[in-house]
Amino acid sequence: QLQASGGGSVQPGGSVRLSCARSGFTEEHYAIGWFRQAPGKEREGVSCISSSIGDAYTYYGDSVKGRFTISRDNVKNTVYLQMLSLKAEDTAVYYCAAGVFYDYNWCSVVENNYAHWGQGTQVTVSS
Repeated sequence: QLQASGGGSVQPGGSVRLSCARSGFTEEHYAIGWFRQAPGKEREGVSCISSSIGDAYTYYGDSVKGRFTISRDNVKNTVYLQMLSLKAEDTAVYYCAAGVFYDYNWCSVVENNYAHWGQGTQVTVSS
């Protein structure tokens, strides 16, 4: 089970930290991806972090690179998405998802790689 939380309303330039808590998984080596879906648009991949312990591989989409940071706390089984310098176009429902990659030090934001999805959390950026 995945539980996404931390969404809310924020002004442009503000920040939000999303959390994705994982529970009940028997397989430990899950990469976590963050995806978002804005009204009237297709869901897009935002970021992912590999399952490797220590120096995990991370990926960011071009639209969020330099503003978003993904990290994981393996003790708490939680992945975070720190979002800075938010823009109106970041407004969307954000989903976290878990998937197993053959290479534990790799991930991608291709949706078919992710078998488990959280319920989504709304982020609204507006003045």
